[in-house]
Amino acid sequence: MIVIGVSSGTSADGIDVAAARIELDADLVRLTPLGHLTRPYSAEARALIRAALPPATTTLETVCRVDTLIGQEFGAAAQDAVRDLCGGRADLVVSHGQTLFHWVTGTTVHGTLQMGQPAWIAEATGLPVVSDLRTADVAAGGQGAPLVALLDTLLWGDRPEPTAALNLGGIANVTVVGDGAPPLAFDTGPANALIDAAMRLVSGGERDLDLDGALARTGTPDPALTEYLLAEPYYRSEPPKSTGLELFGPGYLEEALRRAGRPADADLLATLVELTAVTVADALRPHGVAEVIASGGGVRNPVLMERLAAHLGSTRLTPSDTIGVDGDAKEAYLFALIGFLSWHGIPGVVPGCTGARRATVAGRFTPGVPAPADTAPRRLRFEDPPR
Repeated sequence: MIVIGVSSGTSADGIDVAAARIELDADLVRLTPLGHLTRPYSAEARALIRAALPPATTTLETVCRVDTLIGQEFGAAAQDAVRDLCGGRADLVVSHGQTLFHWVTGTTVHGTLQMGQPAWIAEATGLPVVSDLRTADVAAGGQGAPLVALLDTLLWGDRPEPTAALNLGGIANVTVVGDGAPPLAFDTGPANALIDAAMRLVSGGERDLDLDGALARTGTPDPALTEYLLAEPYYRSEPPKSTGLELFGPGYLEEALRRAGRPADADLLATLVELTAVTVADALRPHGVAEVIASGGGVRNPVLMERLAAHLGSTRLTPSDTIGVDGDAKEAYLFALIGFLSWHGIPGVVPGCTGARRATVAGRFTPGVPAPADTAPRRLRFEDPPR
């Protein structure tokens, strides 16, 4: 079965698409990557998404526009993948959509909202679509995150030593596997979310990221701001737990700067890089992991990787690219895998990692465009029920 996974992360910086041939062989899943591509959002979609993200207020009109535009742009990206990665033929599209809100109180998730109307994807590709991958887990008492625990557990769960799979997206999450222990997964806190928010702040909205960590490298972490940020209670809460821009968004950064003072631009970036490195390392320390396998956009920030390696000490830090898993495509392959399992009625989450009461089959289905029917009904008659 050829499956296309389509996603956009918390940073909302574009659309990742990956295609794979996936087969189920008894208890072994065989996934053959067919390729990966990235498509930027249009300026209109990106502006609408950014304007609707927490802590902004919005209208139902904007919600409708965002849902439609994301669906259309995901559909175009999936169409590109069918043509460029699959030789013109695929069987299924799996869309994670764009997370607009993750409704959390303390460590309880009440709901989660990913947007990108799947009917537009089905119309663009003619293929059935699996979408809304998190809600079933939330309804079963789970966090709806991190879903990547499924891939990490299947891929690395039989390792003889404790291993952490780390994703450095807008939010950082880890899955701890191996050594015969049950897997554990949770969000550690911000990765790129606050760093990117700071770059937009210091550049007057002209730049979204600190390319190669260039500005952070010239700065020094500010002690007062570092102390204020590390006092955040989320870091001391126990898994299962998840978070997002509702907590660690631009408003959070602005409030921190108001309370702790705003350092020089380079020092601000250095402080936020240090925050990510410290909180990831602190979250992993109790689990005694021997290796951290890292993926996500943060891996391309050499300053962040250097600081993380320094705080991990003797623990090996390995980019997933170096062991055969494309770190930029990993989440899109994950969603393709989840949708493939859902298509076969197989749960696609690890309940011990999300905190759900049971393993759920993820998502809802939107049919593809069918071949024209030979006949169409022209009349309806209500019959008497049998006696």
